[in-house]
Amino acid sequence: MTRLSKVAPWLASPKGPRHEPVRVLGHRDTDALRRLIARDRVANVFADSLVKQYNSAAPAFPGAVMLGFFEDDGVSLAAACWVGSNVVPIEASVDHARAFGRWILDHWQPHASIFGPADATLAIMDVLQEASISAQEIRANQPLLSISGPPLAQPNLALAVSESRQFSDVLVAAAAMFEEEVGYSPFLGGEANYRRRVAWLISSGFSFSDVEPDGEVIFKADLGAVTEHATQVQGVWMNPRYRGLGLSAGYMAAVVTLAQKHAPVTSLYVNDYNTVARALYERVGFEQIGTFATVLF
Repeated sequence: MTRLSKVAPWLASPKGPRHEPVRVLGHRDTDALRRLIARDRVANVFADSLVKQYNSAAPAFPGAVMLGFFEDDGVSLAAACWVGSNVVPIEASVDHARAFGRWILDHWQPHASIFGPADATLAIMDVLQEASISAQEIRANQPLLSISGPPLAQPNLALAVSESRQFSDVLVAAAAMFEEEVGYSPFLGGEANYRRRVAWLISSGFSFSDVEPDGEVIFKADLGAVTEHATQVQGVWMNPRYRGLGLSAGYMAAVVTLAQKHAPVTSLYVNDYNTVARALYERVGFEQIGTFATVLF
C-alpha cells in the first residue's frame, strides 16, 4: 500500500487555527447526529438503529467510531460515517465521502464492507483504490426498495418469528445464505461471532423462518436493522429444494407483515442484476426509493 503522509490534508494550517472538518463524534454530538439521520429514516436505518442501541453518537463497541464532517468552522454537522467492521456513510456527498475515505486511510484497519447510498460508498472506495487498496467485489448499483402498507401478495402464514429451539437449524440456513451471497463461509471470520449474531437476531425477534418438524428450513429472512420508523430486511434465503415452486412471494409478503409489527416502513436493497428477485419484490409491492452500493473486501 502506498505510504501516506501522517499529516491529514484537513489539519490546521500554520497560518492560523481552524477546526478539522472530520472528527470522531462524542456523546455531545448525539442530538446533531439524530437530526442528520432524520433526513432519511429509511436510507439511514442502520445508523438510526445504532444510535438507538447506544443512545449516543459514541459507540460502546470496541474499535468502532462514528465520524462527523463539520461545516461553518466546526459548528454544523453536515454528514457522518460509521467506521467499524463495516463502513457506512450517512447523508454524505461525494466530497464528504472522500474526506471520510482519507480519515479511514489515515487510521487504516481491515473492514468487511462499505455499504450505503451509492455515490458516497463509491467515493470512499475511490480514495482507497487511489492508495492501492483493492476490493473483492464492488456492487455499484443496488436499488433501495421500500413498502409501507399491506403487501400486494397473500402472506404465507407458515412464516413465523424464529424460536430459540430452532437456533441450530436457522444457523445452518443463515450460513448457506451467506456463502451463496458472498462466496465464502461466514465461519472463516470466526464461528463464534457469527453464532452470536444469529442468536441475537432470534432472541430479539428479528429472525423469521419456516422450519419443517425435521429441522429443514424452507425459507428464512432477518431484520438487519430496526427502529420505530423503519426496518431493513437482510438474509433472505429460500431452500434450493423449494425454489421455482412459486412460494417466494407469499413468504416475502409474510416478511412484510411481520416487519410492520416493528415499524411502518419495510426496506431492503437488492443487486441490480438479480432480475428474479427484483420482479419478486415488485410483485409484493416494494418500490425503488434510492440506490445503494456495496463494496466487499
